[in-house]
Order: sequence, then structure tokens, then C-alpha cells
Amino acid sequence: MRLTRRLLVLAFASALPWAAAAQQITVSAAASLTDAFKAIGTQFEASKPGATVRYNFAASGVLLQQISQGAPVDVFASADQETMDRAANQKLIEADTRKNFVSNSLVLVEPSQGGTGLKSLQDLEGPAVKKIAIGKTATVPVGRYTKEVLDNAKLWTTLEPKFVQADSVRQVLDYVSRGEAEAGFVYRTDAAIAGDKVKIALTPTGHTPVTYPVSVIAESKEKALARAFVDYLSSDAAQQTLARYGFGKP
Repeated sequence: MRLTRRLLVLAFASALPWAAAAQQITVSAAASLTDAFKAIGTQFEASKPGATVRYNFAASGVLLQQISQGAPVDVFASADQETMDRAANQKLIEADTRKNFVSNSLVLVEPSQGGTGLKSLQDLEGPAVKKIAIGKTATVPVGRYTKEVLDNAKLWTTLEPKFVQADSVRQVLDYVSRGEAEAGFVYRTDAAIAGDKVKIALTPTGHTPVTYPVSVIAESKEKALARAFVDYLSSDAAQQTLARYGFGKP
């Protein structure tokens, strides 16, 4: 009996390193965070030996739909407050973990080669601009910021026939960078990622501030590690990485 107990203790002890190595969280994050979060994930894993971060990047509204349908997610980072508010109203997040960790800005971009030389929002009405890429307003936060801007400029209805609807901000960027649209609204950080493929025509005003909230998911099976990741986003190391990719302070 004593020998059996000793064997059980030894077996449990030998399993502990494996258990630590198996600790993993899934982070569902707005598409605009793709590059910065991949870098931060590497940093976080280095600071937490045995921990692994997996990512799921898409439009914030699409991610919320997945979470509400039971997708196994531990952390949710949205590109707007509205989507996170919906998550809170559905009781999908741990409310006490919600925090704003970064900010961004909306920009109007055009292809670097063969652009029409946009100088104002009103230039979008001109015949040279045949297609304008925008995020779908129902699921893509950058689309809602875009609508606010164009509504305030009284241009939404006029320009609507030119809209090319995109499933994420990165798809908007692709349309413009490939020259499939003469203009598009993306975040400043996305324009930076595109390098010399697009150029920023202007930075419009008249929209809700672009701030990104993050929270632990209520159904997370790894809440301690999820909380640690959320906290890490406010660390100097993570904030420096976010700044390197063009994000601003929350």
C-alpha cells in the first residue's frame, strides 16, 4: 500500500512539467492587431515558461459571433468599444478584467502608384474614384468609424454606390494596395504595414475615438493565464511593441 502511494506521488510529480507545458490560451483579436500581437505573443511566452498563446484574427464583430456561439476563447481584444459592450451585455466577458490598452486613428488611403491624388473627402465624389473600400458596418469596427466620418460630412448616401464591402480592415487594405479600389478607410497602423503599396491621403475627423478594449472571456478554462496576458498588454515591454507598430497610448 505504501509502495503504491509512493508510485502515485512520483507519477504525479513527473506529470507536473508536462501540465505546465500544456498551459495554453487562445486570444481572439481584431485583424488590425495581427502583426503587433504576434510579436507580443513571443514576448509573453518568454516571460511565462511553459505557456503558449494561440491567435484567431478577424473582424471584431465576427470574433464576437464566434465567442457567443461557444468558440473556445480565453481573451478577446476588440477594435472598438461597441463590440466589447455587446460582449459585456451578453455576459461573455469577465467585466472586472476589461481595460483599454491601446489607441489608433482612421486614415483615408489610396494606391501609391496611380492614385488620384485625393486631398479631401469631397474628392471621393469625383469620377476618377470608382470604388471605395470600406469595412462592413455590421461586423467591422473600421466600417462604423468610416460611416461616422462620411455621415458627418454628408457624403455617405452620395458615395454608397461606390462602396466595396470588406470583411476586415486588412481586406480593405488589400483592395487598395492591389489597385482594386481607388480609395479605402483603414487604421494608420494598417497603412504602415502596407509600406510603399499605399499612401495616406488624409486623416479624417468626426468619428468616435479609436480605442481598443481587451477582456478575459467568462468561459475561459485558463483564467489565470488569460488574466496574466491581459495585464501584460499594459506592461512597458508590450506598450513599446505596440508603439513600434504605430499604435498610441490608450
